[in-house]
Amino acid sequence: MKKVFCVGELLIDFVAEKQGSDLSKATVFTKKAGGAPANVACAIAKLGGKSLFVGSVGKDSFGNFLLDVLKNERVDVSMAQTSDTFTTLAFVSLAEDGERDFVFSRGADKELAYDPTLRKSFKGNLLHLGAATALLGGDLEKSYGKYLFDGLTKEMFISFDPNFRQDLWKENEQQFVKKCMPFIEKSHLCKFSLEEAQILSGKNDVHEACDFLHNVGARIITVTLGKEGTLLSMGTTRSLVPSISVKPVDTTGAGDAFIGCLLYQIANLDNFNQILDDFELLSKMVGVANKAGAITTTNYGAIVALPSKSDLEIQ
Repeated sequence: MKKVFCVGELLIDFVAEKQGSDLSKATVFTKKAGGAPANVACAIAKLGGKSLFVGSVGKDSFGNFLLDVLKNERVDVSMAQTSDTFTTLAFVSLAEDGERDFVFSRGADKELAYDPTLRKSFKGNLLHLGAATALLGGDLEKSYGKYLFDGLTKEMFISFDPNFRQDLWKENEQQFVKKCMPFIEKSHLCKFSLEEAQILSGKNDVHEACDFLHNVGARIITVTLGKEGTLLSMGTTRSLVPSISVKPVDTTGAGDAFIGCLLYQIANLDNFNQILDDFELLSKMVGVANKAGAITTTNYGAIVALPSKSDLEIQ
């Protein structure tokens, strides 16, 4: 089994309890581990795969908590870094109608220094780049680009998830688009939400969006569409892969569970090229990944809700 290197942020989500979407009125918060790449690493490990998290946390109690969470999920954190800067924090409240109030306090995640020794372990493995905070500047953004280059030179299978967060980019969507393009161009697999596909392509129609993003360079595109399933696209070959019916209570981490499960399956292949030439095989994998994402929505929290092998009925 090949290893998946997950690069990006690990942070604390403070989720406001029982007061609607106005953070100014919140008095009680629940501390949760957050960060899309970390969630992906946990999803892979929970299925029995080999994942390694590359990111930075503060030398503080929150940083210790986050690393302990990943260790408990059997994620390799040997290449995680600690910084004198405080651990990154996010304060979030969510109303019943989905409206959100969000305050982001960026700290240690941006301090990730490039480590050239990682290249020794890259050959033939997988690289997953989750970009929620990685393109916002700091050493993390510089390291991110260098790891992409290393992944290409070491013949890794490269996966990219832009993890667009409106709250982080505000009026700078075009800067976000510009910064994502080199990663879309070079990645074997790109995972988008419908909103991300539309923003990055400038196309409202999902099929036109896929055409545009393939022309940029993406080999395989998945566009997650919630309960409708996932649109899988490989050039001119395209199919809507259905999901399973569930009663969701919390959609946090569903996309991370999806891509984590898909990467777990790819890591088990003898040769990555199998899926680049076999649409039917990839469709079956996406179907399993859809199930992983759906199951995650039936429980509260991202990491604690991630499915196991027995939940997915896979080998």
